[in-house]
Amino acid sequence: MDSELNKSFIIKRVLEYGLWNDWLLIKQEYGIQTITNETKTFRELDPKALAFISSISDVPKENFRCYTTKQLTGQHWNF
Repeated sequence: MDSELNKSFIIKRVLEYGLWNDWLLIKQEYGIQTITNETKTFRELDPKALAFISSISDVPKENFRCYTTKQLTGQHWNF
């Protein structure tokens, strides 16, 4: 797997399923700014991962695409 071609895939998987050591590796490889810029383009992201990257990068959740997309999607009716 190429680390530059598959950058967004790697970042998303580490944010959602990775351990602390995995986070340290991608932080060292890409840097916080690059990780934040890639994460802003994701359509969906786990709420915990979104809260983590938002607090680490000091960027409000509202600036992430997955946050606004989630609000636009309506819930199913509960009968």
